Amino acid sequence: MDSDDHIKFLGTAGARYVVAKQLRYSAGTFIKIKDKNIILDPGPGTLVRCAKSRPPIDVTTIDAIILSHAHIDHTNDANILIDAMTEGGLKKGGTLFAPNDCLFGRNAVILNYLRDFLEDIKILEENKKYQIGDFTFNTSIKHRHPVETYGIIFDFNGKKISFLVDTNYFPELIESYKNSYILILNVVRYKPHKSSKVMHLSIHDAKEIISKIRPEKTVLTHFGWSMIKAKPWEVAERLTSELGVEVIAASDGMSLEF
Repeated sequence: MDSDDHIKFLGTAGARYVVAKQLRYSAGTFIKIKDKNIILDPGPGTLVRCAKSRPPIDVTTIDAIILSHAHIDHTNDANILIDAMTEGGLKKGGTLFAPNDCLFGRNAVILNYLRDFLEDIKILEENKKYQIGDFTFNTSIKHRHPVETYGIIFDFNGKKISFLVDTNYFPELIESYKNSYILILNVVRYKPHKSSKVMHLSIHDAKEIISKIRPEKTVLTHFGWSMIKAKPWEVAERLTSELGVEVIAASDGMSLEF
């Protein structure tokens, strides 16, 4: 496995249609930081995409799984990864970080028998700091999404590497993610949806966020069908030109070094 600190986008699919048709892979994001291996939001196919990654990602070496929220496109492979990283419970280890409703209540997504396999389980709450080895990450303000949802903000040598995950736009996001050096932005929709029940960012929202935060680099990901049709790489080029900051569109398997 690559020893350098980096992010690897195992999948860039967002929304039901793109996930169901696998127009983009729906796997999660692999993060290697200070010799720790982390999987963020392991959606459907994460285990397979780890095995087929180049170089392969050995899931028995995963140190932590982070779930931003309980929706299936962010959690589907969490259980099999827990089983794999603990060798079926023979090697107790690893930490799961997840909101309360990923673990408790009628929509809990983590199987009870697997929980004892882990070294620890940490409940994510709004604007809290957490530790993995020698580095920390913070949760964001609580997002506006149908289930309890938090963005993840890593501290990498004093620089913020931020994952702004699924949410409706609201102005307080700007304060929560300010000073992000790299901003990974889930942009499901090209245009806003007419229904208030569809709580995802559009390109209009992304433009507002990027223009106010002005990170060194922004990466668009988690694309729904309207974004796929709009050609995300062309959308990113236009945003770069209009805003004067670097914006790129993630592709399946793309790596980004810190």
